[in-house]
Amino acid sequence: MSDGKPRLVIVGTGWAGFYIAQYIDTNQYAVTSISPRRTSAYTPLLASAACGLFNFYLAEEPVRSKSRSAQKFIKANVLDVNFNAKTVHCAPAFDDDPELSQQEFDIEYDILVLAPGCVPNTFNTPGVSEHALFMKNVSDAMAVRKLFFDLLEKASLPNTPPSKVRSLLHIAIVGGGPTGIELTAELDDLAKRELRDLYPEVADQIHISIYDVAPHILSAYDKKLYEYANESLTRRRVAIETNSTIERVDREAIYLKDKGRVEYGMLIWATGNKHIPLIEQLASQTRQTTKGLRRILTNDHLRVLKPPVSDKDNHNDPEAYECVFALGDAADMLNRSLPTTAEVAVQKAKYLVNYLNHHHHQPSVISASEAVAPFKYQQKSLVSYLGAHDGVIEGRKSENGNSRDGEGWTGRSAWLAWRSGSLLWTRSWRNRVMILLTWVVNWVGGKEIARM
Repeated sequence: MSDGKPRLVIVGTGWAGFYIAQYIDTNQYAVTSISPRRTSAYTPLLASAACGLFNFYLAEEPVRSKSRSAQKFIKANVLDVNFNAKTVHCAPAFDDDPELSQQEFDIEYDILVLAPGCVPNTFNTPGVSEHALFMKNVSDAMAVRKLFFDLLEKASLPNTPPSKVRSLLHIAIVGGGPTGIELTAELDDLAKRELRDLYPEVADQIHISIYDVAPHILSAYDKKLYEYANESLTRRRVAIETNSTIERVDREAIYLKDKGRVEYGMLIWATGNKHIPLIEQLASQTRQTTKGLRRILTNDHLRVLKPPVSDKDNHNDPEAYECVFALGDAADMLNRSLPTTAEVAVQKAKYLVNYLNHHHHQPSVISASEAVAPFKYQQKSLVSYLGAHDGVIEGRKSENGNSRDGEGWTGRSAWLAWRSGSLLWTRSWRNRVMILLTWVVNWVGGKEIARM
């Protein structure tokens, strides 16, 4: 206890952790957030920010805020959890100060929320970590914009040969999911509009390729929609290379299993997720998934499950830790697997905040949790932007996979739905106002994309 309040420790400040930190009742809990990053990114907005649709600061929210001054924030990585002693073991997260990073410490908790997120999955492809860019936070989006304009300036030099111009302006995007497709759409819009005036000599040399090991892009969508997306992007001269296996990467080229060496100017890695070291560290203390992405398993009240004692235990009601919850990309529910999306993370966070805020005076209920209704995920429509005011929307589906809204739709209405999501994703009224104002200014005077 701290000042008579239960100590609530939140590990991670992504979609799930940051939502809980925003809306938990600090009159009832002494809240501490632990994360290596002092900001929380609105990941669906990163591609738009990278391409100049609005300022970078609108795509993230500071963890420290005047409205949350009652909470503590610790910039650190959580290395381990002692569930018996109710402590989390941490190390300061400062890459530029390795000596400080060795000064580890423990934080005590009464209630623990594990939402540490994931990292990009490179699939151990040689050279990716050293040469590719990612899209997980605002620093990544800034790196994409800076490199893109550096490439344009290099291509514009009078002594750059035409063959070099083409390789410099080849943007290779690995990953045909929503992140890769939406970034492709925003970059292609930028190339076909503003850059034609800013870089008239080389803008038409910009070409984008999408590489994916899967047989088609946007695999989460129905066949009709992913085929439409493929046709729409192909018409815009985006090269879609499915069934592609990248064997290695160097500073100037990717090496495909079937096509050999392909030069690029910018490589963006937008594939799946990989667990962070903490999840592996907790493998002996928690029940975890055995296939695909390694994730901590919870019951349907989001309580972390203890590992099975025997094979028989796998078929009985699993035992859960008291007052320990897990959500976000690093967690999944036993026998009810859900995707690693922002929507899932936020819905779980809303459930947990409501649960904790309403039962703070009943420790036995928080400890047991079976006294309240289980978490139920409400599938919302999937929306992706394809560029040129075009998009696809997947109809919402029930838990059995049947469509509740028909087969979805395409075109300008889908683009408007996707664009309006920029306002819905951000939870700050200040950011919403600034995004709207930026749109108006861009519509009147064009983007100031070249201003860094």
